[in-house]
Amino acid sequence: MPAELNVEIPRTAQAPFLARRALGELEGDVDPELLPDLRLLVSELITNSVKYGGEGPVRLEVSARHDRVRAEIIDQGSGFIPVERDGDLEKVGGWGLHLVEELTSAWGTRKGSTHVWFEIDRRG
Repeated sequence: MPAELNVEIPRTAQAPFLARRALGELEGDVDPELLPDLRLLVSELITNSVKYGGEGPVRLEVSARHDRVRAEIIDQGSGFIPVERDGDLEKVGGWGLHLVEELTSAWGTRKGSTHVWFEIDRRG
């Protein structure tokens, strides 16, 4: 049976920290090799929600089996179209979705909202 985490995180500068702390509830239910990537990706996407989303809290939903995790970050923003990062490696910021692309087995957005989901699993 999958472990589940559903939490609303206040839209403050502490939101990424609070999200990482909430993920601690999944320790023991998630492959320890997946936890660093899960923490990084959730931190990046929560940061994006705080910076660009609408008003109110950010919702973090995670469903985890030992070797597979699905996370969703939901806020009240009006939506966005993901764009590919340009090749400027010196540019500060803008790495969140690039990291999501590189570290996940699948990811996407819900059209017309700022609802981003991703899945990561142990890769053989």
